[in-house]
Amino acid sequence: MEKGKAVMGSGRRWAIDFSDVSTAPSSCDILDPPGFSRASQDQDDSTLSRQKKDAEANWKAQKAWEVAQAPFKNLMMMGFMMWMAGNTVHLFSIGITFSALWQPISALQGVGKVFEPYKDGKVDLLGPKLLFIALNLGGLALGVWKLNTLGLLPTHVSDWVSSLPPAQEVEYSGSGIQLR
Repeated sequence: MEKGKAVMGSGRRWAIDFSDVSTAPSSCDILDPPGFSRASQDQDDSTLSRQKKDAEANWKAQKAWEVAQAPFKNLMMMGFMMWMAGNTVHLFSIGITFSALWQPISALQGVGKVFEPYKDGKVDLLGPKLLFIALNLGGLALGVWKLNTLGLLPTHVSDWVSSLPPAQEVEYSGSGIQLR
């Protein structure tokens, strides 16, 4: 049977036998249909892959900004919780205050890990990282402010009295005549 010729008697009216795997060129080379060009298909594939990479880079940039803005929600929630705790020193207000201090500190320690999934040559992460750091520093400032309102920060002179040297005696008075 000749390669590329219709197989007669196989039950099908039109069939092509591709079982010959010889490397010699034969008359069975099938031409591309009119209007089809393999070069344009390769260009479409490269354009499609470039568009896909651009879309992925845009998605990563968008997600990086969303992650950077996440501490703002936490900041608002923590501010509300601190307001609800009040200005008196008790277990609940101290717990919330130290939570408000710990969360930004731990987030600032892991900035690299947070933005690791969004690293790409096309994605600029400087802006999102700076926003993330700024919002966490704002949360840290909120916690320090709450410590101050609770009176737990040594900001007055009276907080340091124990470390001051005793005052010098300027005047001495003693008794004079003893009365009976």
